[in-house]
Amino acid sequence: MAIKYELINGVLRIDCMNWAIAPSIEDSDAAMAIVIDKLLEAKDATRIVLAEVRENEYNYEQTKMLKEIAAAYNKILNESKLLSVKNIASPNCQKHIPQRLSDLQFLILEILRKDPIGAFVRINATINYIQSSMQLLSPEDKICYQHYLDNALYPMQRLLENTEMMQIAKPNIHKFKFGDRTLYRSIFTPVVRPNFMLTRFMMSTPKLAKLMGKYAIGNTNIEIFKVAGKSRYVYHVTPQEFMLSEEKYTLLDAARRYLESHRPTESEATEPQKVRETFLNIGRDMLRDLSSNMNIALSEKELGELSTILARYTAGYGVLELLLADENIQDIYINAPVGSSPIYINHSDYDECETNLIPTKEDAEAWATRFRLNSGRPLDEANPVLDTELTVTGGRARVAAITRSLSPDGLAYAFRRHREKPWTFPLFMRQKYFTPLYAGLMSFVVDGGRALMIAGGRGSGKTSLLGAIMLEIMKKSRIIVQEDTPEINVELMRQLGYNIMGLKSRSVITHVETELPSDEALRTALRLGDSVLIVGEVRSTESVALFEAMRIGALANVVAGTIHGESAYGVFDRVVNDLGVKPTSFKALDLITICSMMRSPDGLHRFRRVTDVTEVRKHWKEDPAEENGFVPLMQYSAKDDVLKPTDVLLDGESEVLNEIAKRVRDWHGSWDLVWDNILLRAKIKETIVEYAENLNRPGILESDWSTESNEIFHILSDDVRQEVGGLDSKIIYNRWLDWFKQRLKA
Repeated sequence: MAIKYELINGVLRIDCMNWAIAPSIEDSDAAMAIVIDKLLEAKDATRIVLAEVRENEYNYEQTKMLKEIAAAYNKILNESKLLSVKNIASPNCQKHIPQRLSDLQFLILEILRKDPIGAFVRINATINYIQSSMQLLSPEDKICYQHYLDNALYPMQRLLENTEMMQIAKPNIHKFKFGDRTLYRSIFTPVVRPNFMLTRFMMSTPKLAKLMGKYAIGNTNIEIFKVAGKSRYVYHVTPQEFMLSEEKYTLLDAARRYLESHRPTESEATEPQKVRETFLNIGRDMLRDLSSNMNIALSEKELGELSTILARYTAGYGVLELLLADENIQDIYINAPVGSSPIYINHSDYDECETNLIPTKEDAEAWATRFRLNSGRPLDEANPVLDTELTVTGGRARVAAITRSLSPDGLAYAFRRHREKPWTFPLFMRQKYFTPLYAGLMSFVVDGGRALMIAGGRGSGKTSLLGAIMLEIMKKSRIIVQEDTPEINVELMRQLGYNIMGLKSRSVITHVETELPSDEALRTALRLGDSVLIVGEVRSTESVALFEAMRIGALANVVAGTIHGESAYGVFDRVVNDLGVKPTSFKALDLITICSMMRSPDGLHRFRRVTDVTEVRKHWKEDPAEENGFVPLMQYSAKDDVLKPTDVLLDGESEVLNEIAKRVRDWHGSWDLVWDNILLRAKIKETIVEYAENLNRPGILESDWSTESNEIFHILSDDVRQEVGGLDSKIIYNRWLDWFKQRLKA
């Protein structure tokens, strides 16, 4: 079979796509023989790339060692002709020619290119055997064997002994075993990286693939392909770093080697962002110096792009950052053993996709080290699970990492991506996650300081909805957030002006003894002053403390959390029967929102919806489902794909809403005013979405606009109440709209 290869700018690239052998010099003797053969043809090669699904790249030093072996092979056969009859035997030794010629031909033609160290060991063994036998030979035979040594074996020995490979192997050559390539693995350590260039330009697209979508994230191009006969799409990434010129790649490679010698200080190690900034600055200066030394002209823009790429693959998380920068990605999966399969993702438009990215084992181990360092939690065979968070430029994610002994094949990861900015009610409305009426209702309930629970299955949007609800809290309120794995963007809310405090408790999975258990952390939160209390996810013993908090704080501040459950009764069953909360304590809960992951009839598409809003009433004893303790306020209509209010809500029969009204002088005994205020809040949210779509300004749906709008709404409501003696929804809306239009112009 013809071997396809090309030599471009000193890089010998060999196409290994259809090889039955491993495309690895250190692992395969046949691969080594092929490379040495090609080096005899491509004498100007300075680097070698064995290109398959991944690329094994051997640098200049390793290529030089192989070229020395190729040169020795060529000299033995063609230049010095050491296998010629005159060199292997003197005229009086004709009887030895057949055996010697056969031995040397096998040694040089068959072994030397595949196993140079093995050939060197055999030559040495042959020389030692002849030398030890010489004293037993007749004078004529001594002359014959000395001729063989001087003209064939010694020259071969010297040629191989002077190569760098043999010099490196010598200290351990006594451990050498024929067929064992351990020594080669210590000599050859290729840089292994995903083969983007080959996938894009040599393999093109998968056979019978159709381009379904194409977009760009910064300088990274994304293509989505549908392959005939497969239900899973292909998510094809082409980042900027794989479209660089050869001289820029050389520049990056040199800078990366220099940066590897920089070791972050202890303070930097605990602050990933600081490490990144340090590497970014050092990298920019280094690239500027190297480009000057190499006579490579770079503009400031190019210098900035290269320094960003350099930081991504040194202080950053490599390909993970490319994926997390895509807001369409919801989940990222890296299966064990790492390197045996591509990264898989969940895409908001194309569901589960297979990517063209294959991480290396070294990537996985480097990520594990950073996650351990940044979280302060272990990840080893004694503690095979790690829950933590990851924040990079362009995105945040919750990380679940597993390793041996739980995962027999080693490290594996699952990343749940969060928006870099939190979700807001207007953003959810644009996605049809819920209706404006739901937004108005929850805004009203939050101001009323009730106890809320967001329930649903995995991936249904519980935590994102909880974050959006938090943005409806007025900034004058203090907020305490307790999570075992931080998912709520506390830092961004702090930047928005919130008085917020984050607590991190012990994970129920990892059991880190230095961290406080979740129930103790929650009770500590209750002692930190009068605050809104948010629990990221109710999993275990903290549930008892949470419902205590609800009983204490339901009439003063919002208490909210998330929990796994597919219905109101499912939440009750889990809280009471699984987590051990008394049924009477469950009554402290006021509203349960159910979020669901819906599927299309063909099973190929998924979408999220709020499907139920249930009120928990207080006059029941054992089972709220049988004793009318659960009253739906809103229910999802699958036929119309919309969340609709029930008659209980429309007729003003909600006990929770009426309890809120009782504590507001203007609303006491007047359901119409309560309902009017809910509709006003809904109308404001709807107006924001309409303006965003009509003006093509999606930025006004984000958290900074949403929180500012909420603050202005409350200020205007107070102004109108003082002016006219009540909350006139029409006046409030018109004044809010005037402010909003002015804000848009500004």
